[in-house]
Amino acid sequence: MKMYFSRNPNPRLAVAVARYLNAEVDFEFASPRAPDQGSRYLSLNPNLLLPILERPGKPLWEAYAIACWFSRDAGSNFWRTDDDEPEMIRWISWGKENFVKACDMVHWERGTKQRYGIGPCDQAMVEEGLRQFHVAARILEAELSARTWLVGNSVSFADFRMGTFLPFNDAARLPIDDYPSLRRWYGQLEDIGAWQNPFDGLSAPDLPPLPD
Repeated sequence: MKMYFSRNPNPRLAVAVARYLNAEVDFEFASPRAPDQGSRYLSLNPNLLLPILERPGKPLWEAYAIACWFSRDAGSNFWRTDDDEPEMIRWISWGKENFVKACDMVHWERGTKQRYGIGPCDQAMVEEGLRQFHVAARILEAELSARTWLVGNSVSFADFRMGTFLPFNDAARLPIDDYPSLRRWYGQLEDIGAWQNPFDGLSAPDLPPLPD
């Protein structure tokens, strides 16, 4: 098997899951949307987006699906399959439309657009993203003040997914330190080697630097 990845948030998430679960998979850095590269990847993912898992049979794309597959293949409950499964799905669904969405909005303006020269930072979008961040962070703060992880007593995909954009907070500058339980929870993720440095030992060019 081979997983095509980049250092961007969702591919990073998929690589972190694979490394955490000690998946038997090869990794290859890819740029499906680079000039003259599309034809190579179109049959693997018609969206030309990463991550992509090339495996026997049909290739798999989208980080959620790939994380689920790795967890099932490893016989792990990282992707919950017991009575906690609805709780996990609740958090990954809520996160996508709330906390993760807010982090993405701010990171897009302060990080991605600046790294790739897409355009100036839209301060109005930053402010809206920060507003949504605070609304969602207050909910997470209340929840995490009474629990160690989002689901049960151990890390799950819900935690990895909720934290997708936080490794890029040097660019986004989200005020997570305003929320002690949220900060403590994310510190636990940072203590997991596969999360802290999923690209350890892999050939993967650094992201373009942020402009001064």
